[in-house]
Amino acid sequence: MGIPNVDPEKIIKDNKIEFIDLKVSDLNGRLHHLTLPYSKETMERLLKDGVGFDGSSYGFQRVENSDMIMKPDLETAMLDPFRVAPTISFFTRIYNTDSKNTPYRFDLRNMAEATEKLLKKYNIADHSMWGPEFEFYIFPDVQYKSTAQHSFYNIESEENFYCNGYHIANPLDNYDDFRDEATSLLVDAGISVKYHHHEVGNLGQQEIETNFDKLLPTADKILLTKYILHNLAKQQNLKLTFMPKPVYKQAGSGLHLHQYLVKGKKNAFYKKGAYANLNKTALYYIGGVLKHAPALCALTNPTTNSYKRLVPGVEAPTAINFGQANRASCVRIPRYIKDTGKTRFEYRPPDATANPYLALSAIMLAGLDGVINKIDPVKKGYGPYEAEDFNPEIEMKYLPFSLNPALEALQNDYKFLLRDNIFSENLIKHWIDVKTNEFNDISNWPSPIEYSMYFDF
Repeated sequence: MGIPNVDPEKIIKDNKIEFIDLKVSDLNGRLHHLTLPYSKETMERLLKDGVGFDGSSYGFQRVENSDMIMKPDLETAMLDPFRVAPTISFFTRIYNTDSKNTPYRFDLRNMAEATEKLLKKYNIADHSMWGPEFEFYIFPDVQYKSTAQHSFYNIESEENFYCNGYHIANPLDNYDDFRDEATSLLVDAGISVKYHHHEVGNLGQQEIETNFDKLLPTADKILLTKYILHNLAKQQNLKLTFMPKPVYKQAGSGLHLHQYLVKGKKNAFYKKGAYANLNKTALYYIGGVLKHAPALCALTNPTTNSYKRLVPGVEAPTAINFGQANRASCVRIPRYIKDTGKTRFEYRPPDATANPYLALSAIMLAGLDGVINKIDPVKKGYGPYEAEDFNPEIEMKYLPFSLNPALEALQNDYKFLLRDNIFSENLIKHWIDVKTNEFNDISNWPSPIEYSMYFDF
């Protein structure tokens, strides 16, 4: 992450930096930060000794053993565009407080980096490339409240036209200038943008698609993109949400992930003339992802709201199969690719409530499991199915219908995540416990629609 070939010292000198900001993701994928006054001595001390923090507040450690250390990762340096005082920002590395300050095994960024290194270890590829699509809604205002006696939400929208919003032009597209400004900020932060446009939802759904990068930088950039978009919206008194399903009967918002592998200077998925120009490695990788798709949902779709988007019968990716240009499939192979170096597939279920370090690592571990164990998606009955193949006579397998079945799927299928100790059984159990408690808590809340349907029984 960060602007390529930018020296932190140059940022400091050119901008007369006054503060150092250290950004860390918690286990759920929310950013936290710590700010220190800048001095050369402070910077040197940070790089040598780091700064202490309470790891239990980030979901990393138990309260009785929670002291940890963070140090700035110089490769992620950027000027924070939302701080009044000139501030240099870094993502961090997390360390234990032992005598040698050893790297923390479950530092999310370390996990992501270690996952990608497995490609070389197993002689599959040198690295991976990921291209996210960010879908989100913008509203002029939103109010919401939930207490034992009072529960509501109210959405205001200036966009309420009676047609499909996909690529809709002015004057109906109210937020193209916002997306222009967001794109400029993203580019300044070192995030290359492919394009932006209005999405299907006609109450203000947007999309920004970014270009490809390796696994760890992509995970960093997912969090940084959300940070930039949320802060820009706040500056303009707008409400921006990545909720997977914020509006009834409107298109849901996903975080589609295009991906391929690179070996040497060649695309490790490409074979001319094969189905969709995908070779055996690509098909086995897809086979692994599809085999483990229900379990992956617990990490790629980790909220109760996630499953209000993943509903069969609409464009949402719910069918556990693959095909070309089929947006109802979990795995879609774009037909428009002309550059053989970009031969790839798109994994469509994830949404932006996921922790990107955990989600991308888990997807790759599922793919690796497919390649190593030669899981053939055709023999497993995962397709290929094209749009015209969807009919009632074909027996389809579908993703979990809510968070609880997804957590049960992970409970029954997690061994692929343990490869080379990337995840641990304790981490997976902790995640399942946290999310089960979240599911149970939300399930106990009556909703306004339940009053409409059941109050007068």
